[in-house]
This record gives sequence, C-alpha cells and structure tokens, in this order.
Amino acid sequence: MAELQRVSLVIPCYNEEQAIQNLANQLDPAVADLEKDHEIELIFVDDGSKDNTYELLDRHYGKKKNVKIIRHEKNYNLGSALRTAFKSSTGDVIVPIDCDCTFPPGKIRDLLELLDEETDIVNASHYHPQGTLDNVPLYRRILSKTVSEMYRTILGRRDIYTYTGIFRAYRKKVLEDIKFKSDGFLSSAEILSYAILKGYKIKEYPTTLYTRQYGKSSIKLFKVIMSHLRFVLKLSYIKFLKRQKT
Repeated sequence: MAELQRVSLVIPCYNEEQAIQNLANQLDPAVADLEKDHEIELIFVDDGSKDNTYELLDRHYGKKKNVKIIRHEKNYNLGSALRTAFKSSTGDVIVPIDCDCTFPPGKIRDLLELLDEETDIVNASHYHPQGTLDNVPLYRRILSKTVSEMYRTILGRRDIYTYTGIFRAYRKKVLEDIKFKSDGFLSSAEILSYAILKGYKIKEYPTTLYTRQYGKSSIKLFKVIMSHLRFVLKLSYIKFLKRQKT
C-alpha cells in the first residue's frame, strides 16, 4: 500500500438518532486502529435531521480533534450531503461510509490497503462473486442488483459488480475532477460511472452488505429507480456520441 498522509472519513446522516450509538461503537475503534498509520479526519453532515441526530453527534464527537460536524438547515438528500462533505475534506483519500454501518467501519482499513499507486478508487462490492448480503430484503436485492447490471452492460465494465453502494475509497483528485449533479441516492452510481468514462483505475473489494439494525431508511425506492433509469439513458447517449466521434 502506498503511504497515505491523511484520510477523510465522510458520514452523511439524516434522522439517525437511533443509529448514532451503534455508529460510535463501531467507528471509534476503527478510527483508533487507522490512526496508527494515518492522520484521520471525520466529517459528519447532518442533512437537515428533524430528530436529535445533530445533538448526539455533537455529544459524541463535538470536542474531539480533527472532527467537523456540518449541519444543513433542511434535508437536501444524500448527494448534496456528499458534495458538502467532499468540499470540506482535506484528506489525500476520502472514504464515505453509511451512518447505519451496513458496511462496517472496521472494513475501512481493507479498502485503504487495496489503494496502491496504480489505483484511484476502491469500490466495496457486495455483488462481487466473493461478496455477500446479510439479511437484506429480497426486493431490495433484486432492484439494486438489476440497476448494477444495467450499469455493467452500458459501461462495458463487467469486472465491476456494484454501482449503488456509498462505501468506497477515493483519491481526492477523482472527486475534484468529477462533477456529479444528483442530490439523491443516484449520486454513488453517477460518480462511479463518470470515473469509468474518464478512465480512472478502479478495484473492487468483495465485502458483505448488512441490513440496517437501527432506525429506518429514508430511501424512496420508486423515485430512486426512476432516477437510475434516466441516468442510464443519459449514459447511453454519451456512449453513442463517443462512438460517433471515433
């Protein structure tokens, strides 16, 4: 693994008061381990929560060094929270993680160890042949995997199996270069798709996606599916224009 100077861990949160304690229980030991080798920065974005998410984040992390807690006045959705966090990040590497720990923070080190000098993104992949899903509802498996299959086909990257997950390690230069527009859950697929089109080097890390244990998801499935379908059509058009130019 190439030497990494500073790593920014980005955690978007929306109405996650029931999940904050579990997050702290898993994130704190993971950060303590990472700090043996890296300088770690934590960036929380409370995306307009209507519960006690901000107060609990402040209680757990407000007085700790290298922590930023940013508060949106209203809910703008995941993509917007990620943009806010990315702009505030100072790390050489940026790792977004889910507040609900569906990808355990203890796996962050595994992503970083795969980020060698020839790699720009390490993508945590539960749909990889060696990846697994733990107690995730069947309908969500079917919908999410179908969406990822569409991206694999249209982008021609059969070696990348998961497009919808948030858990990745990015070199900062990638996120400075890619301008994604989605404010919603499409954002993760949008970033990865544009990274492929721009030729960035991507590795997949087979891992397990766990079901949420605390609180409830804010995802609106029909709206998210429609956004993916529209984006797939956009990618098809971009690919068509590229073929016309060659």
